[in-house]
Amino acid sequence: MRDQEAELRDLEIRLLLEAVYLRYHYDFRDYATASLRRRMTQAMMKFGCARISDLQHRLLHEPALFSQMLQYFTVQVSEMFRDPGYFLALRQHVIPVLRTYPSIKLWVAGCSSGEEVWSLAILLHEEGLLERSLIYATDINTEALKAAAGGRFDVANVAGYSKNYQASGGKASLGDYYTSAYDGVIFDRSLKKNIVFADHSLSTDSVFSEVQLVSCRNVLIYFNRALQDRAVGLFRDALVRGGFLGLGNKESLQFGTHADAFEPVVREQRIYRKIAP
Repeated sequence: MRDQEAELRDLEIRLLLEAVYLRYHYDFRDYATASLRRRMTQAMMKFGCARISDLQHRLLHEPALFSQMLQYFTVQVSEMFRDPGYFLALRQHVIPVLRTYPSIKLWVAGCSSGEEVWSLAILLHEEGLLERSLIYATDINTEALKAAAGGRFDVANVAGYSKNYQASGGKASLGDYYTSAYDGVIFDRSLKKNIVFADHSLSTDSVFSEVQLVSCRNVLIYFNRALQDRAVGLFRDALVRGGFLGLGNKESLQFGTHADAFEPVVREQRIYRKIAP
């Protein structure tokens, strides 16, 4: 009986995702089912729906609800200099190569509320590269993009951010880059002038620029294999030959369709380099 109930629930989720795609043109149909189950349960509680089919009905007939639902379709969990070893590896192994380019383009795919983008801008500034860099920060969640562009973060998180920053090889104090404002901190506007925030879907959109570094961390874990392959294919096409790809610590190119297009640079930090044209 439980198996049948689980099958019916997954069927309702698939129907919901199909309805969202047809109604709003956002494609979540290849997101990992296990993660969607948890988030749809949370959404049902939030919006007072007893069944997923009730949630579908509301989404189809209440367009204003969809922007709120994006918080459940997408996962907004991040922190500045998250996994400091990754940023330290960028400093040690990627930055020296980026220095050889007269101008640099970087893509933070699935930037969420912007912590990684601002972290990367600080790193480039400290390495003397921000002025000749352009960072594309993309996400499908427009509310998250607005928050990311604002560069304002909860003061309660700053101590953890500072600890990460120091562990990542930071050359100053993180406090040098922000000012306090009420119960939050706002990061220096000068860091933002080299960042472009844009709506982009790894499910449906195509490559929009040629870049030397793609950082897409803790995003692929929410995709099924087909969508993972599509996303990595976009990264491969966006990267110049010899360009770098950074993934989350639970993500890997192993067994993927495009694994042969990359070689590991710092395997433990999931940093790869494009070797195929």
